[in-house]
Amino acid sequence: MTRIQWGSFGARLYETGVDRGVFYPNVGPGLPWNGLISVKEDPSGASLNKIFVDGVPYRTQKTKESFAAVLQAYTSPRGFDEYDGNYGQQRRKPFGLSYRTRIGNDISADYAYKIHLVYNALAMPTTVDSSTLKTDGLDGTPFSWGISTTPVPIPGAKPAAHLIIDASIAYPEAIQAVEDVLYGSIDGDARLPDPEELLDLFEQHAILVIIDHGDGTWTAIGPDEAIDMPDADTFQITWPSAVYLDSDTYQISSL
Repeated sequence: MTRIQWGSFGARLYETGVDRGVFYPNVGPGLPWNGLISVKEDPSGASLNKIFVDGVPYRTQKTKESFAAVLQAYTSPRGFDEYDGNYGQQRRKPFGLSYRTRIGNDISADYAYKIHLVYNALAMPTTVDSSTLKTDGLDGTPFSWGISTTPVPIPGAKPAAHLIIDASIAYPEAIQAVEDVLYGSIDGDARLPDPEELLDLFEQHAILVIIDHGDGTWTAIGPDEAIDMPDADTFQITWPSAVYLDSDTYQISSL
């Protein structure tokens, strides 16, 4: 056991900004969201309701939370007007969205990043304030959209509309495979993978793979440093994918 340490060198993390916004229409490849200024995440719901018996609270229940955000940008992607209803106040269509939030620490301002995936998004444009052009310079007029979502099924978890991939933790080859789908590659145009495909990509590029044979036996495939051999007849998986349930039992998963 070790004592907690505060302010360790390199452990002070902070977010530095947002970039690589991508708009995914229902039909066609993903398009870059140029001029992206900010994405303010603003989840709704998740209020706490207390249940009382004889005037005494005995249970606190949290309502379901849904992902929402306010996106601000100087421009919108080509074809986005039909998704935010700007064509004669037409019915808005759902779309997909991805963006990155950059992470810095006390070593580097470009330490890592997180990839945000948003499913079933609906955009609601907010008020635009246009003013006369100034003679002493050019100020761009920012646009903003309120984003609401509808959750999609997540294998092995509750439905959700917002997934986050932390590149500081995930295996680099898995991140590269995901980015090849999100941003496009020689194998295909940019698109938003559904959660099941996303999990498959991580499984295909896992470092440590655990195969359950269904008969009480299993096989571990991975690099030598994933397994520690205390003696000739005993092995121990020391990676974060091994979670000890008690002194003799642990749960392992692919990483």
